[in-house]
Amino acid sequence: MNKFTNEEKLHHYMGIEMNMQTWNLLGKENRNEHDDLRMINFAKASLFHWQNSPKFEPVNEQRGHWLISRVYAVLEIGEKALESAQETMCLTEQHNFKDFDLAYAYEAMARANAALGNKNECNNWQYKAEEAGELIKDSADKKYFDEDLKAEPWFGNER
Repeated sequence: MNKFTNEEKLHHYMGIEMNMQTWNLLGKENRNEHDDLRMINFAKASLFHWQNSPKFEPVNEQRGHWLISRVYAVLEIGEKALESAQETMCLTEQHNFKDFDLAYAYEAMARANAALGNKNECNNWQYKAEEAGELIKDSADKKYFDEDLKAEPWFGNER
């Protein structure tokens, strides 16, 4: 039986907690500048803690970079959104992630390019995301992805 240290348990707990706090702020209406800064820090802290969790797997890192990219895209900080989306894509390719995680890597690239105003790049990645989304096997995951792909912000970029 695996016994984890209190520090390892704390990292695991904080990885989850910071992720949830990030999502709470992403969904908050009337966020202010302080909330935006907290959201960035929570997303980065979530990734840090997951990387130090005893239950860490490469997919946690990929999803952590995806979340950071999403936060930056929502905040219209396109360059940083694209950097994190590219890291998400790199990890996806390196670990040969498929299904849900591949679709989300494409979505990150599309949304980051939308935040930058790169319409053609956005459309190319959005098309790949839609195709990958069609191949998601689990129906609940597929529904979740489809709803997320339709969610704003797309910064006026319409396919």
